[in-house]
Amino acid sequence: MDSASGHLDASAFLQIWRMFDSRDRGYIEGKELDNFIGHVTKKLGKNDKLMEEKLKRLRTSSTDGHLHIQEMATIMLPEEENFLLLFRRETPLDNSVEFMRIWRRYDADSSGFISAVELKSFLQDLFQQHNKRITPEKLEHYTDTMMKMFGKNQDGRLDLNDLARILSLKENFLLKFEMDTCNQKDRKRDFEKIFAHYDVSKTGALEGPEVDGFVKDMMELVKPNLTGADLDRFKQALLSHCDVNGDGIIQKNELALCLGLKLTP
Repeated sequence: MDSASGHLDASAFLQIWRMFDSRDRGYIEGKELDNFIGHVTKKLGKNDKLMEEKLKRLRTSSTDGHLHIQEMATIMLPEEENFLLLFRRETPLDNSVEFMRIWRRYDADSSGFISAVELKSFLQDLFQQHNKRITPEKLEHYTDTMMKMFGKNQDGRLDLNDLARILSLKENFLLKFEMDTCNQKDRKRDFEKIFAHYDVSKTGALEGPEVDGFVKDMMELVKPNLTGADLDRFKQALLSHCDVNGDGIIQKNELALCLGLKLTP
């Protein structure tokens, strides 16, 4: 908190938000919301009546009973820090393929982590996409702020899970399916849906970030805290098992055979 102004900064806001949005859904509701408003009002002090009124109005104006992080951030943070929270919920990713495309692009040295330099490049591109100009000094400040806000290990780098929180990656697609079902008909039906989800290019094969996205979601079912090194290792294991001709591409029938399915024409 900025004691001089009595307002929260982005790091303090996010820390408090996570106390109430424990599942990182990006919104809070019901008693959680009442408790959040009460906690923030107490933090800000009795003198900030304007902020207290804004919070109450925001509470009563919700049509679905949910209040999202960007709505709270809009009234509680300065514009420059507000943006850092807002963008993570504006365009949530619904497919790990696009997430992995971004990961591969900014993990430029393939270290399995996003360093401060790589994060700075990511933020610079982000501001350009939003047609916002930014000074080198502000970019440095934002990079440092993001590292403090989202780097859970506080080691000056981001892992896969950190970036997933920043980009608001949606729930693992594979959680929708019973992967161990014995019914062959159901397994084939589910396989078709799964393959179509990761075959973003619609070529009938998985390659590049499509393989990455599938591997990430598959392995997170058994290892939630997946690292970049884990992902690369699992990817190579999958390719060595499924990629018959060694071209780095997994054909639909190759993946089906790896999963114990035989597709009929």
